[in-house]
Amino acid sequence: METSSRPKVLVIAEAANPEWVSVPLVGWSLATALRQVAEVHIVTQIRNRDAFLRAGLTEGLDFTAIDSEAIAGPMSRLAGLLRMGTGKGWTMTTAITALSYPYFEHLLWKTFGPRLRAGEFDLVHRVTPLSPTVQSPVAARCRAAGVPFVLGPLNGGVPWPAGFDAERRREREWLSYVRGAYKLLPGRGSTLAAASAILCGSRHTQGEIPARHQAKTVWLPENAIDPARFNQVAAQDLSLPLRGCFIGRLVPYKGPDMLIEAAAPLLREGRLILDIIGDGPMRGALEAQAAALSTPGTVTFHGNLPHARVQDVAVRANLLTFPSIREFGGGVVLEAMALGVVPLVVDYAGPGELVTDTVGLKIPVGTRAEIVARLQARLAALVADPSALPGLAAAARQQALRDFTWPAKARQVAKVYDWVRGAAGGAAPEPLPVF
Repeated sequence: METSSRPKVLVIAEAANPEWVSVPLVGWSLATALRQVAEVHIVTQIRNRDAFLRAGLTEGLDFTAIDSEAIAGPMSRLAGLLRMGTGKGWTMTTAITALSYPYFEHLLWKTFGPRLRAGEFDLVHRVTPLSPTVQSPVAARCRAAGVPFVLGPLNGGVPWPAGFDAERRREREWLSYVRGAYKLLPGRGSTLAAASAILCGSRHTQGEIPARHQAKTVWLPENAIDPARFNQVAAQDLSLPLRGCFIGRLVPYKGPDMLIEAAAPLLREGRLILDIIGDGPMRGALEAQAAALSTPGTVTFHGNLPHARVQDVAVRANLLTFPSIREFGGGVVLEAMALGVVPLVVDYAGPGELVTDTVGLKIPVGTRAEIVARLQARLAALVADPSALPGLAAAARQQALRDFTWPAKARQVAKVYDWVRGAAGGAAPEPLPVF
C-alpha cells in the first residue's frame, strides 16, 4: 500500500493547552509538533479554545473545540471535592476523567464520524488522555470505518514502592490501592483490540498491556523538551561547592525531604549548595528542616517560577538532585539533560528509564532510609571526585537534543503512522534508538 509523505490525521487531544503544565502541555506540545509530519486537525475540549486562538491556530481549519462541559464541568468539581486537597489524590482525578471522557468522544463522533467514514482522514490518533484507564469508544468505530486508530502515549499507575505507605496516605491516594480494577472496566478490551498501534510512555505501562496486543505496542516516552525554552548550557564548574538543583512540586513522593537529609553533611561543610524550585504543602516543613540541618545560604527556596525562568536557575547547577519515587514521565529530567545538568535520580519508573549510565547517575530504589543513605553516599563521592560530570553532562545534552525534542518525537510517531498505514510490514517499529 502506498502512503503519502504527509498523512491526514485527526488528533484527539482533549487535554491540550500551551498555557498550562503537566498533561495539557504534553498534549499541546505533541499535537502541534505532529503538524510537522502530517496534515493535522486537532480536536480538543472547549476550555482550551482561547489558548489555541492566542497561539495562532485557526478554529475550523487547524482545530475544533468540543463543548462537553455539561458532563465535564460537574465531574471536574466532584473530583476537586473527592481529592481532599489541592495537588493531591491524582488517582481520583483520573477515575473521574475515565467516567466523564466518553461523553467527549460521543460528541466528537457526532461531528467527525461522517467525515471519517467518508475517508477524509487517513488515521486517528488519541494523544490525550494519557491514562491507560481511560477508554476510547471511538477506537472501535474507527476500526469499523476502516480508519487506523493510534492510541497514546499511555502512561501512569506506577505502583508505590514498598515502604512508602505513609507518603501514599499523605498524598490522599486511597484509590491507588484498587487501581488495578480498571482492567475489568467495560471498553478496555475493545479499545486495545481496535487500536492499530499502542504507544506506551513507560515500560511499566507497556507491561500492563495484555500479551495478545504486545506486538502492536511501542515504547515512546511521553515527555520531550522545547529547545527554545531550554537553550542555555551549564558551565559544569567543578570547584567546590558543587551545586544541586531540585525541580518539582514539594510533595512527599518527590522526595525533597530525603534530598535535604541526604545532603545535610555536605551542606554544613560548605561543599554543596541546593536550589529548590517549586512549591507545595511541604514547603514550610522543608524550610524548617533545611534551617535545622544546614548552614544559612546553602539551601535556597525559589518557589514556583515561570516555566521560561526555570532554566535560569537550573543552568547554574552541576546536578539535578531528584529522588522522586513515583514519577510517570520525568519531563524535568529531560529538561536538565538539555541544559547539560547531570541527572541524579532514583532508579524507578520514568526517570529510571530515561537516565542511563552514559548520561546520568542512578541509585537503587529502596526504603526511605535506604534511599537517603544511598543518595548521601553518591553525593559525597561526587564532591570528592566530580571529574565525571562534564562528560556525563555533554552526553546528556547531546541525547536530549537528538532524541527528546518535540520535533524528534513527531518524527518517531511518523514511523508509527507509516507502519499502521501499511508502508512497513512485520513488527511495530522502535521509534527511539536502543540506548
